[in-house]
Amino acid sequence: MDYNKLAELLFPNVTDTCEDIENKYPPRNLPEGAKVTRFAPSPTGFIHLGGIYGAMIDERLAHQSGGIFYLRIEDTDAKREVPGAAVELIKTLAEYGMEFDEGAAISPDGEICDKGIYGPFKQSERAHIYHVYAKKLVSEGKAYPVFTTQEELDELNATDKKAEVKSKVWTEEAANAQREEMLKQREFTIDEVEAHLKAGDPFVLRILSEGDGEKKTKVGDLVRGALELPENDEDFVLLKSDGIPTYHFAHAIDDHLMGTTHVIRGEEWLPSLPKHLQLFKYLGFKMPKYLHTAQIMKLDENGNKKKLSKRDMGLDMKDYKRGGYLPECVCEYIMTILNSNYDEWRMQNPEKSYKEFPFSFKKMSNSGCLLDFAKLTDVSKNVISRLTADEVYAKLLPWAEEYDPEFAAVLSADKEKAIRILSIGRGGKKPRKDLATFADAKPYMSLFYNEYFAVIDAYPEKFDNQTVRSAIEGFLQTFDFSDDMNTWFDKIKALADSMGFASDMKAYKAQPDSFKGNVADISSFIRVAVTGKLSSPDMYEVMQVLGKDTVVARINSEIARLS
Repeated sequence: MDYNKLAELLFPNVTDTCEDIENKYPPRNLPEGAKVTRFAPSPTGFIHLGGIYGAMIDERLAHQSGGIFYLRIEDTDAKREVPGAAVELIKTLAEYGMEFDEGAAISPDGEICDKGIYGPFKQSERAHIYHVYAKKLVSEGKAYPVFTTQEELDELNATDKKAEVKSKVWTEEAANAQREEMLKQREFTIDEVEAHLKAGDPFVLRILSEGDGEKKTKVGDLVRGALELPENDEDFVLLKSDGIPTYHFAHAIDDHLMGTTHVIRGEEWLPSLPKHLQLFKYLGFKMPKYLHTAQIMKLDENGNKKKLSKRDMGLDMKDYKRGGYLPECVCEYIMTILNSNYDEWRMQNPEKSYKEFPFSFKKMSNSGCLLDFAKLTDVSKNVISRLTADEVYAKLLPWAEEYDPEFAAVLSADKEKAIRILSIGRGGKKPRKDLATFADAKPYMSLFYNEYFAVIDAYPEKFDNQTVRSAIEGFLQTFDFSDDMNTWFDKIKALADSMGFASDMKAYKAQPDSFKGNVADISSFIRVAVTGKLSSPDMYEVMQVLGKDTVVARINSEIARLS
């Protein structure tokens, strides 16, 4: 077989050589040990939690080492591409703090553009490059065309990045039949190729595998250690009939030309690794280092672990945004499942950004990571508690404008009041942790706004209405809005004493039967009357925000209700 002639027949318009392409993509000049990583999503829908999880590993490995983190859009599956998805992917990644040094970006007019010299960063714009390398493989006898029917081509073209991951279960008979068919397709003549091309018949390009499936090949994984996998013995597709490459072929060429040193991807890609080893060998490229991450799991209704699927709440990042989770809270939580020592570091460094944590892939688990919403809630409370009131307001208002416009209008009508509310109990070594998400803000802040205020909690059952009414009437008689906190509380203690309630908690604990109750009971009566709740932020500060008129009006309303 004259392989050079075959290459010319299949790719007559390809005049560039691999050397020409290599010259356009010079080696990167980076410090020793610097890592080049990439995040390479397909624009076929939303970005999910696993995507953010992987992107954070990419970003940390690159930037902690003084390297490069870039974004590549793998849009070779036109049938499944969602219009506008690429732009939304980039926006979402920006919201989650993914700072790309190079790659696909959004131009001022809202279109995808390239940032950096190693583009184009959309694979659909790199077809010519793939054809140059495809021609080289054909000329070396490492790839060959398969001319087939349109129906068979439709089936092949339906194979997308996701489908290629799924392992097929073959019976021995079916496997042998496939092998025989593959060997049969390898047999053809130049004359037959010329006849097909003259007739306009389409073809796919397959790799000519030299592997033996009965033999093992060794490869290292940064998380899983040394692996032994079967050699690839499949003549898998490199180019589909429309000239667009499969994921296998495109990623090998792009990772080489863009200088990628480390590839982070899900463990579902492990079965494909032998294919990629063979590709890099055929192409003469240096292999990047691979890191196959564990899948994110959740507990099902029976308490068993299952892979997080598209039907599960918490996969789509829109779920988190809609639910009011701050991106930095989600990122903080992801760090806790990436490295087991993160919680200890956070306790020692409460004010630092998670990006200052010395992340290590050596501390990553190779078993499934469990999505724990209870832990996420705790992490979120901690993150939000460390923000200033101005920062919370600046982030809360846009969220409310999108998901609760009525509440947003209330917040924006009196910005100063909203910030004063959010300031209560904020700061110090033990700040209040009332908000886990922005969805908690309205219920928490409702007591400060008459349009949302309602008496929700009941008074303790052991006290009758007359006792409660007498207490809040007594408070109102001595209430002076200008009192400082100590004077204000001294009046409450004096009221307790006058009603037979203990103002001294030690005395009450020593002889509880000698009193009707204690000063905390009196405070609870006032709290429910003013806030509608048995639990609220500091009562003195609440009253200062509400103002004298509102406090007096609410207590009078409650006195009338109890009469």
